[in-house]
Amino acid sequence: MIQPSIHGIFPTPIYMADLNRKLISKENKFIQKTKRDVYKNDGNTTSNDTYILNNKNFNKLKKELEVMVQDYFNKVLSAKNVSPYITQSWLNYTEKNQFHHKHRHPNSVVSGVFYIDANENHDKIYFYNDKHSVIVPEVNEFNTFNSASWFFSVKTGQVFLFPSSLEHMVRTKKGDNTRISLAFNVFVKGSLGGTKTLTELKL
Repeated sequence: MIQPSIHGIFPTPIYMADLNRKLISKENKFIQKTKRDVYKNDGNTTSNDTYILNNKNFNKLKKELEVMVQDYFNKVLSAKNVSPYITQSWLNYTEKNQFHHKHRHPNSVVSGVFYIDANENHDKIYFYNDKHSVIVPEVNEFNTFNSASWFFSVKTGQVFLFPSSLEHMVRTKKGDNTRISLAFNVFVKGSLGGTKTLTELKL
């Protein structure tokens, strides 16, 4: 038999990058201060400020994240006539034995997570495949074609960007560090679709 080839089509993009700098003193102090101003989420706690990147202490960080978002749009969506912008943003604090429930982000195109404190040996983000199959055999080895979920280990300073429709969660936290993440949503301004295809939407 001639060696066959297997191609994956319509993949789900998971964009990963590193901030490549340590947070400065005022950023760290603000993060620790915000930890005292949170509400109880389903499994962990979230900042009451849900537009956290608009705070002046995060001016530099917001600009750096915006560069990554634009890079995602250029490389993944290759979209024209629109420009992305960050909408809501918030801090999550997850202690040992806490978790972050399975969810997705409505009213958003792309979502992101910046890991402020994450232990690569323990901390992971899990993604879930919503294309359920009625045929589920036992498998010898899991891969990206036969898996219902997939995880990535995460580390301090790392940024993830992914479609907001993609379901994800944090399973029960192990390790003694407080996992701190800054999550955010992205929408677009401009014009979607076209006049001749009768799909135009101006935003």
